[in-house]
Amino acid sequence: MAVLQKNRILLVHPLGYRVERSGQDVSRIANIMPPLGLASLAAYLEKENIKADIVDYFAKPFSDSTVQDYLVRERPAFVGFSCTTSSFLDGVRLAKMAKKALPGIKTVFGGPHVSALKTKSLADFPEIDFAVVGEGEQTLAELVACDGEVEETSPLPGLVYRGSEGFPSFSGYRPRGIDLDSLPFPAYEKLDGYPQAYKLPIFNYPTVPNTSCISSRGCPYACSYCDRSVFGSSFRYNSAEYLYEHLKYLNNRFHIRHINFYDDQFTFNRKRVEAFARLMIDNPLGMTFNCAVRAEHIDLDLARRMKEAGCWMISLGVETGDADLLAQHRKNPNLEMLAEKIRMIHKVPIRVKGLLMLGLPGETESSIRKSMDYVFSLPIDDINVSKFTPFPGTPLYEKAHELGTFEEDWERMDCMNFLFVPQGMTAELLEKLFIRFYRKHFMRPKMLLGYLSMIWRSPDSWKRFLSNLGGFLRFVRTDDRIAGPGKEPRAVEE
Repeated sequence: MAVLQKNRILLVHPLGYRVERSGQDVSRIANIMPPLGLASLAAYLEKENIKADIVDYFAKPFSDSTVQDYLVRERPAFVGFSCTTSSFLDGVRLAKMAKKALPGIKTVFGGPHVSALKTKSLADFPEIDFAVVGEGEQTLAELVACDGEVEETSPLPGLVYRGSEGFPSFSGYRPRGIDLDSLPFPAYEKLDGYPQAYKLPIFNYPTVPNTSCISSRGCPYACSYCDRSVFGSSFRYNSAEYLYEHLKYLNNRFHIRHINFYDDQFTFNRKRVEAFARLMIDNPLGMTFNCAVRAEHIDLDLARRMKEAGCWMISLGVETGDADLLAQHRKNPNLEMLAEKIRMIHKVPIRVKGLLMLGLPGETESSIRKSMDYVFSLPIDDINVSKFTPFPGTPLYEKAHELGTFEEDWERMDCMNFLFVPQGMTAELLEKLFIRFYRKHFMRPKMLLGYLSMIWRSPDSWKRFLSNLGGFLRFVRTDDRIAGPGKEPRAVEE
């Protein structure tokens, strides 16, 4: 058995499906987001004198040989996988591969899937040695530092491990979340090809290079469809000063010109956003940004300040245009107030993106038509419609089978398949309405004019769109994602 290098770990972001399909995955064509969690982990570990490297299968799908060569060459004592539900089984595959390539290596899994399932992950998958529950920086650093020798009488908090008799145990949550301003900036340089290998959604940015950034953790709300397994009910955020320095670093080091803040609630703390806007106005970086907000936490004065600071687009969670359905799943379900805020943002003017879900429990053909009517009546410039999926850790997961039919196929639980079908609906009807929603959105004259204006507002988006035109047309014409691996795609008819 090869001698393993202590205080060394390879961090892996699995793809989640067969690599042959990566070229046909429209979601991947449209958006390749850097694994910010792994980059943050790597930076923290390096600060703790632990050598960490990253392999991102989403950016580089054909990376098996890269991983195998690294393991044989560097012989790290640990390999870690950050997984969503859809990428978890691919992570297990890679864990098997790692153990075969380097016997004795210890495997660690983190992310929302294992944070929700905890001991079940280790009980069902012997390839997994440890699972980190919740935020990973401190727990993972302590685990690597002790070389995986966990004391059962006083185990590391935030860890699922195998006890002396081989049964999985959860040590309990860490008592408090980490101070986000104490963290180093993510180790973007460890992402192969960064930033050119990563792309924001088409028509969602004005310039390149661009990237994503996270300035908070958690969410103060508790919607029925959201997983809170990693951050619980906490909500923490970087200060305005830290945030400004983060953008300044990205601009100076990587020449980033546009940022997408991947926060659930960017404007929840108004004073922070006002202070950040003032820094961007008084000391311009020549950068623009997008963010997501809730309608309760945006007003005309704040929107104007954000516009002056460089805000290019704001996303809002609409979810559904059916007031009764929305009230079943979300706090403060006020569609009239939401419509007013959308019109207000549009007038500033800031580009507006609506985020919706189809197939929530209680969804009907009528409620989907109400969503179309609602969205098409508003000055929304772009939309993202996802297919509702009851993920482990969400309030709806435990009772999904009572509310409809649910095919719990983890590899396809990526919000691109109707695996949950509400009572009274069929997957075929949901898919037909999903395609109709997008077709009607894109074919409206004002939308066509809006996308045409992107020729000068976002020229790189048009280059990407035209170079991947075949993939987008396949998305509209066929349902190859819902067909699943090894099955023939079905044509979707209007």
